[in-house]
Amino acid sequence: MDNYSKIFIRVLPIYWAFLTFMLLRPSVKVDPIFLFQGVDKVVHFGIFTVLSFCFMAALPRLRFSVSLLILLVYALLTEVFQGIMKNGRTFELLDIVADTAGILTGIFIYRQINKRK
Repeated sequence: MDNYSKIFIRVLPIYWAFLTFMLLRPSVKVDPIFLFQGVDKVVHFGIFTVLSFCFMAALPRLRFSVSLLILLVYALLTEVFQGIMKNGRTFELLDIVADTAGILTGIFIYRQINKRK
């Protein structure tokens, strides 16, 4: 395992735990003056881009299909739990689309950076 992976193997569980907490905590009302409609989709895209990049960097030897499956199942489960928990959040199919796009983008970025090594 190279130094790069050693760093991300420590960062990944911390980020993943924080992300799970943020996705499943009760919703918080935000002043809409500074936001635009659909900002939550951009946030989903961004956090899942970072998650998938960290995941790939931490576990570079894991097969692509296994990595993708783990990340997609996580995205789906967080949405399902948001719907079940009734904490002001809801299951949204567009969130899963944004999560999936973020996952694929993070993997793509990781692969592009890894090609240049």
